Amino acid sequence: MIQLRPMALAEYPAYCDYFIDDYSREIADNYGHSMDKAIELAEQDLIRSFPNGLETNEHDLLCIEFTSESEVKSEVVGYLWHSIKVSEKSTFIYDFFIFSNQRNNGYGKLAIKALESQLQAIGIEQIKLRVAYQNQRALKLYQEVGFVISGYNMSKKIVS
Repeated sequence: MIQLRPMALAEYPAYCDYFIDDYSREIADNYGHSMDKAIELAEQDLIRSFPNGLETNEHDLLCIEFTSESEVKSEVVGYLWHSIKVSEKSTFIYDFFIFSNQRNNGYGKLAIKALESQLQAIGIEQIKLRVAYQNQRALKLYQEVGFVISGYNMSKKIVS
């Protein structure tokens, strides 16, 4: 069984380490920045969204937990960060990550289904997200659970 729960304060530093490492690589790959610059930008994005750590009402940072039928203890298998816009009846997923050693178990699909159930219960009707073009694994997952491509982000590096 998959459950989404708010991240505990003690779990936040590990999330920050993961996020800055992962997102900075994406920034460097997609926008051609040096790793130093990409790390700086990833840190700025995290601070901008969580200026007081987990004490914010605008963003929900969740742990994805799995509990097998035979076990009593839950295991964190990933993270999900989203932000609800009540006026638009939508949420935007900023980060969705299943640990590499936990992939191919169906946890991603189950986590999206759990999120949909939570959102539906509070009147949210749409989930939005952005996925990097090179991340074919994520693109496949999102399409399998019903997401459709609604646009493209594009960039061009101007070289003198």
